[in-house]
Amino acid sequence: MIDVIFLLLVFFIYAMVLMVRVDLVPMELHSFETGQPAEPVPAATISIDLSGTIFLDRQEVTLEDLAARVEERKTLDPATVVYLAVAEGIGTTDRAPILQDVWDRLRPTGLTINLVGRPSDSPADTSLNPAPTTVVPTP
Repeated sequence: MIDVIFLLLVFFIYAMVLMVRVDLVPMELHSFETGQPAEPVPAATISIDLSGTIFLDRQEVTLEDLAARVEERKTLDPATVVYLAVAEGIGTTDRAPILQDVWDRLRPTGLTINLVGRPSDSPADTSLNPAPTTVVPTP
């Protein structure tokens, strides 16, 4: 029992000796009394899940009703910002056309639209440029 206590005592003594001390630059922080607290910007979050279902602030909405519901938000507060997120993963439907439809319906509203995503683990490789595709009209 004494050995365990002595071992713990030695461990904590060495841990204190080996700790890195961080020296901070002394800085005087001014306090302002005339400012007003910042208020968050009103936001509407549109998300598309793996099955292609569209949600507006966690409530399911159809593509046809989406623009009207966002316009309602805009009339309540013109500073509303839209966040557009697509679920990550392999889904049952192709969500790219749905994302394009949502984008096309929201663009005329004049609201700020932000795409939300997770940063990639590695930097983007800009050396790979896809070959240009040509569209051949069908007769």
